[in-house]
Amino acid sequence: MQNQKPIILFDGVCNLCNNAVQFVIKHDPADKFMFAALQSTTGKALLEKHNLPQQGFDSFVLIQDEKVFLKSTAALKVAKQLSGPIKLLHGFIIVPSFIRNLVYIFIAKNRYKWFGKKDNCMVPTDSLKARFLN
Repeated sequence: MQNQKPIILFDGVCNLCNNAVQFVIKHDPADKFMFAALQSTTGKALLEKHNLPQQGFDSFVLIQDEKVFLKSTAALKVAKQLSGPIKLLHGFIIVPSFIRNLVYIFIAKNRYKWFGKKDNCMVPTDSLKARFLN
């Protein structure tokens, strides 16, 4: 299972999160990452498998090599693996996570107010369905 593709779990009804997924797709030419909404059956099963809450959980999650990364650490580890200058953001990993996560939590708490919310999870196009876990 260690050679499995990295999985990004995201809030499927959050516009900011959906835009972040679209950004990752655009900057992941090798199709390295797989995706699942936190609200999906697969997302909930992965949260349970890794002892994370299934209700009210609103963190960006990266599962890679059976390790779980949350919040800003997850985002920075994903950025490092993308193409283009976005990978330079990984340099912020030297900032202690409790400081980075203060910014992350502030944005997460306000994401619906600032970016909006959908009634349903994002439905991938036919060309992207293979990268999304149900």
